[in-house]
Amino acid sequence: MLYFVATPIGNLKDISLRALEVLKSVDEIACEDTRHSLGLLNAYEIKKPLFAYHKFNEKEISEKIIDKLKSGKSIAVITDAGMPIVSDPGSVLVDKLIENDLEFTVIPGACAFISALVLAGLDSSKFCFLGFMPDKSSERKAFLEKYKDLDLTLIFYSAPHDVKKDLESIYSVFGDRKAVAVKEITKLHERAERFNLSEGLPTEPKGEYVILIEGGTRQNQNLNLTEKEHIELYIKQGMDKKDALKAVAKERGVSKSSLYKYTID
Repeated sequence: MLYFVATPIGNLKDISLRALEVLKSVDEIACEDTRHSLGLLNAYEIKKPLFAYHKFNEKEISEKIIDKLKSGKSIAVITDAGMPIVSDPGSVLVDKLIENDLEFTVIPGACAFISALVLAGLDSSKFCFLGFMPDKSSERKAFLEKYKDLDLTLIFYSAPHDVKKDLESIYSVFGDRKAVAVKEITKLHERAERFNLSEGLPTEPKGEYVILIEGGTRQNQNLNLTEKEHIELYIKQGMDKKDALKAVAKERGVSKSSLYKYTID
């Protein structure tokens, strides 16, 4: 069996009893950074063989993990913090596991963007997690254009050196909106900074951030039509004149009487 195990994103106490049980029971542990993971494992007196599994060796090590599983070993996969695969290595391995019909499961736990959503105070009833943005400006703009009209909270990860650039890119495409930048989640200096995109981050960026942006408004493409074209569209779709006038008035936020002149001919 292979286990994807969530680890703390700051406070070492944020690990489940089941996660500790699994880490103590497996034969080997794959770590994003073995030196970093030793801090967690030593804190809970877990002594297991470790090997590196990160984005630069993911393809090669995934093959080796498959071989280990086929030989009868059980493996746990952890990252430096949070849930494997979510903006971290693991997706290549999942494809290999499915391809080889090998069993795997998840040991749930801390996840930075979910915690940030709770802290942000924006709409949490519906949201979209977008992870890290592309590096190139052209790709970044095209990426953001796809999501600017979504009427739900948008969530991004941002590296320390990219925070200002990311916020400027979002503002250039989305316009002014409410934003929240969350950092140091579960740590002593945990903070959620609320601001408008036009103002920028109120403090100098330090550390990795989760950036949350207020949702946009879906634009009704019918509003690009003239009043007459708008009414004719609904009549062509089978509505009588009265219902078409009512529907168009509602969509355009005007009275039916103001639209009647467009139906005289």
